[in-house]
Amino acid sequence: MTRVVLLGPTGPNSPEGHPLLTALPGSPTVIGRLHGQLASLDPNPITIVRAEIADQYEGYSGTVVRTEDLAADLRAIADAVEDATENLLIMPANSVIHDELIYQITKSKRGALALVAKEPRPVDENGEPLVEEEVVPIEEALPEIGDHVHEGLPVRARISKSRVVSVGSAYHAVTRPNAVLLGPLYLHHKHAPTLAEAARELAGMAHLLGPEDDLVQLLVLCLVRRGVSVGIRGRRDLFYQRVTSQESADEAVAAMAEYDEDRSRLNNAVKGADGFFTTFFVSTYSRFIARWAARRGLTPNQVTLFSIFLGVASATCFATGTRAGAIAGAVLIYFAFVFDCVDGQLARYARKFGVLGAWLDATFDRFKEYVVFAGLAIGAAVAGLGDVWTLALAALALQSVRHLLDFSFGAANRRKPSAPPRPGLALSVSPDTELRAALEQRRAAKQEENAGVARTLLRMWAKAGRFRAIYWARKMVVFPIGERFAAIAITAALFDPRVTFITLLIWGSVALVYTLTGRLVRSLA
Repeated sequence: MTRVVLLGPTGPNSPEGHPLLTALPGSPTVIGRLHGQLASLDPNPITIVRAEIADQYEGYSGTVVRTEDLAADLRAIADAVEDATENLLIMPANSVIHDELIYQITKSKRGALALVAKEPRPVDENGEPLVEEEVVPIEEALPEIGDHVHEGLPVRARISKSRVVSVGSAYHAVTRPNAVLLGPLYLHHKHAPTLAEAARELAGMAHLLGPEDDLVQLLVLCLVRRGVSVGIRGRRDLFYQRVTSQESADEAVAAMAEYDEDRSRLNNAVKGADGFFTTFFVSTYSRFIARWAARRGLTPNQVTLFSIFLGVASATCFATGTRAGAIAGAVLIYFAFVFDCVDGQLARYARKFGVLGAWLDATFDRFKEYVVFAGLAIGAAVAGLGDVWTLALAALALQSVRHLLDFSFGAANRRKPSAPPRPGLALSVSPDTELRAALEQRRAAKQEENAGVARTLLRMWAKAGRFRAIYWARKMVVFPIGERFAAIAITAALFDPRVTFITLLIWGSVALVYTLTGRLVRSLA
């Protein structure tokens, strides 16, 4: 479960007239729709809202906390989150958002994650970027109280490629602000006491803050100044907007209708780091099979069992020792792998996860592979090609060793010490100069630490991965399951089982050496 805290609009983001706006599909009001979307996360959310408009938020499940000013807002948030034992989703109550975006944010593995929008660069009347004269390098820039506005929010946050660097307010100055924090903030419960403590401290400084300061940005300010790493993500191909009037609500509904939420959900069901063969010869269409299965009520476990059946059928065909059997086995082993991908994509698309399904998927991937080895060896004996069991057992042993090394290295990585905490800065300090200096010092120390031969090699190899050819070559050389099944299908259909096993042994040995070398270098780094 997730504890949901909704923040009533304040300041410039207060709706004109009634805060509950109509004309949204599926619900008569914005807040009603949002409650429906969040019910599966938290059926009883806490809503923190100003007393003068609190009546509009009554009648829904959960608790409504009435406040009088910004200081009371911050203290109410601290009270709501400090004892949390579940992860937190903090979101403005006037949000119009896709269900899929909520899902993606709340499934993040980051300790803290904020939805952001970068301030667009100014352009001329032809849409060409304006070149600012005498741009001061960021190292020499002075902190400022941002006066730009983007999407109704003051641009008072500095973001990098992966996280929030600094956040400002009417009192806190930021070096070169470039973004706004749109609204949803997802937080691991381990950071809840830190946020509560900092929010109470900031409440004592509320007289220094301005009416334009946004609550979400102030909360991220608290986290960053306490040394919490806040990751960022954009809306990408999904929709999010705060609405402040009936007109903006209608515009948001019209804009959201132009997005294909189901397509985004389907694309998100496909793993982003799959191998070459899986990416280009399976996932291009397997996702649509997953959607078809979901719409007919099929479960991932049923698809897994069908994949196992195809694997056994493939082994049976290979065992006939005939050319027709080899071709049929090759086709079946390919589709066994296709449905092995479909079961995971179906689980992610339909959001049906289970321990049994994970165990079946992990265990029977190996089973299908090894039963096909047996089928090929039997087929070779039937065809009179001689005894290839030695090759089959060698291939099985090699693959078993590779799996064992994969699991042991993963377990060792989980025992690695956590990274040192990020530097923070007292909320009483206005400019973020000291924070940026501390972050720069930390980066320099990390670079010095990474100056060894092993880390230099890893860094160079990582940079080489930016080239598309090297990226895919690295994916293929480790001989993942997609490439293994493809190698079995192609060599078994065109040649005899001896060629299949020799291919598996040679490619598998290269993969083993490559993997062991990489892990040894990582262990020394």
